[in-house]
Amino acid sequence: MLEEFLNFTRLKTSWRKDVLIYYYSAGFLWAKEMNFSLTQLSGFMELLNFVLENISDKRMTLGDNLKELERAMAEIGETDSEQGGDLNFFSIEQGKAIIDYFI
Repeated sequence: MLEEFLNFTRLKTSWRKDVLIYYYSAGFLWAKEMNFSLTQLSGFMELLNFVLENISDKRMTLGDNLKELERAMAEIGETDSEQGGDLNFFSIEQGKAIIDYFI
C-alpha cells in the first residue's frame, strides 16, 4: 500500500524500491513513535523527501544537507509576530529530535 501511495510502481530495480520503502517506512514509524500529529507527520514526511532530493538530485554532501535542514528548521518556535516558517507546527524539542534523527 505504501508502494502505491508513494508512486513507486515505475521503479525498475527492486533494490532501489526496497531502499526507498525502508527509508520512508522507518521515518514514518519514528514519527509515529514521537506521537506527531497528522500535520506534523505530514511535515516530517516532507522533510524526509527534502533530504533525499538534496542527496539524489542536488548531490549534496551530508554536511551541506544538514545545513539545509537546519535552515529549514530554524524558524521553529518563532511567534506569529516574527517571520514564521512552514515548519512552525513543531516544538523546539521536536525540531531538535528531528535533526538528531537525520544525523
